[in-house]
Amino acid sequence: MRALVGDEHEFVCKEEIHLTVLKTSLFFSGDGFSAYDSKGELVFRVESYGPETRDRDELILMDPHGRCLLTVRRKRPSLHQRWEGFRGERMDGQKPIFSVRRSSIIGRSDVTVEVYGSPVPEYLVVEGSFIHRCCTVYNAAKIPVAEIRRKVDTSTHVTLGKDVFSLSVKAGFDVAFTMGVILVLDQITGDGDGDAEVEAVNVQGHQAPQEQK
Repeated sequence: MRALVGDEHEFVCKEEIHLTVLKTSLFFSGDGFSAYDSKGELVFRVESYGPETRDRDELILMDPHGRCLLTVRRKRPSLHQRWEGFRGERMDGQKPIFSVRRSSIIGRSDVTVEVYGSPVPEYLVVEGSFIHRCCTVYNAAKIPVAEIRRKVDTSTHVTLGKDVFSLSVKAGFDVAFTMGVILVLDQITGDGDGDAEVEAVNVQGHQAPQEQK
């Protein structure tokens, strides 16, 4: 996968990496997410996140030093709760690099990701349940490129709560882009509708093809 966030291939994994992602409280300062590597060092953080609806309409993914890497923003009005992602800090008139929308298809629990910006779009599929922290991202060849799983304490072998989970990203995939998709999935599944239904992520504002019935 080509680099979508940062400079050159800054966040494209050279080898498989494993992050621990912590979702923080929505009722205190510093709300959002923190992601740590296997050494316990902070890799990503999200703090523009709060209990008010207006606070949740735009989220910013940052590096440990506060550099804005990616902005995800809810598009209003939108029939299927559409979200858009922007490289860096969003500016007026800036084109999104991806968008996420609910599907009108009922009874599906996967997420379709369409990545633009190259002559041929890339298609990714997220299968499983994000709300239960058990899902996998597959590329067009059905090869897994990222996985989300419940976090297990290695010393006690106890499965931790859903506010702490593991993110594994394969070599060659953009980990910052993956975090951006996680932010949107968290917002969609946080509406009380259970698992996310089919979503389409379109990079640079292109429309995804219609699902075949």
